[in-house]
Amino acid sequence: MIDSGEKLDWAMGEALAFGSLLMEKTHVRLSGQDVERGTFGHRHGVIHDQNTNNIYIPLNNLSTDQESFTISNSSLSEFAVLGFELGYSLTNPNSLVLWEAQFGDFANGAQVMIDQFISSGEAKWKRQSGLVMLLPHGYDGMGPEHSSARLERFLALCDSDPDVIPTDADAELIIQRTNLQVVNITTPANYFHALRRQVHRAFRKPLVVMSPKNLLRHRLAVSALKDFEPGTQFMPLIGDDSIEVSKVKKVVFCTGKVALDLFEERQKRNVADVAIVRIEQIHPFPFAQVQAQLKKYSKAQVAWVQEEPKNMGAWNFVGGHFKSAAKETRGNDFYPTYIGRGAAASPATGYGSEHNAQYEKLISTALSTK
Repeated sequence: MIDSGEKLDWAMGEALAFGSLLMEKTHVRLSGQDVERGTFGHRHGVIHDQNTNNIYIPLNNLSTDQESFTISNSSLSEFAVLGFELGYSLTNPNSLVLWEAQFGDFANGAQVMIDQFISSGEAKWKRQSGLVMLLPHGYDGMGPEHSSARLERFLALCDSDPDVIPTDADAELIIQRTNLQVVNITTPANYFHALRRQVHRAFRKPLVVMSPKNLLRHRLAVSALKDFEPGTQFMPLIGDDSIEVSKVKKVVFCTGKVALDLFEERQKRNVADVAIVRIEQIHPFPFAQVQAQLKKYSKAQVAWVQEEPKNMGAWNFVGGHFKSAAKETRGNDFYPTYIGRGAAASPATGYGSEHNAQYEKLISTALSTK
């Protein structure tokens, strides 16, 4: 990947983030149920010799003049482990501290820690934390227990007002004034920048990452090496330049894995009039970038597409934000069309055939302009 400069995948993006920080003398610490290899076998953080039982940690062997990389599998006690990592992040604000759930829904066991200390710690006690939570999320037909990281819960903890559009042009200042960052990233380069800015900015803010599962090896979830170079930065929104603006009849906004599914199906079905816009940072909401997209596609239908049921995911959060963002170009009565699963009590169905039927309907509706 490095030799060609092309198609760097998620694991490479993460390794470059960790490795570059270590070379800059920033300690990186990662814990969670299966972090040494990564739940889906992408990380290779610790290599075991089957003959000697010795271990080798590649990221601790970059240079004789680097900071240490700590990576450790933890017990199935999310409340205790996440609480420990939060304390570590408070005591060591210049370290990159991450906790990864084996599946995103494992954060359920640490909900008290999240509600009481992570989302509101700065407001209550004036203590800043740059803790990163990596929560695997995505609907792949794996049933109700291993589909959803409960994105809606984290968005409900965010303190922004959908009726108030920030007037400050500095995106970092907007983040500094809020309590929590929530991202659902689709490119390795964006993930790289999201991790590095956690320690390179002049303040600390918790970061919730809806981590990928099948995007770890997805042919479209790749970045070029130039996207990691100096002068590049995190992109809160990624537009769609593959279709001429004049031909676009419908623009669908979405976040995370569903965007790449839509790209694949759009190509298979030869759809040439639907633009797909990815919101990579859901909170703080990228008002300026969304407004620019709404102006760009001023005559097109506007829809929000998500995998999660209607009462879950980002829909109830982004709807009001879109309404405010669109006032200038669409008027006071605008509201995006919802496309996704219906409301449900369970995060996902447990039947593969039902999952496939729901997804086919979702994709077909999103790519239709009728």
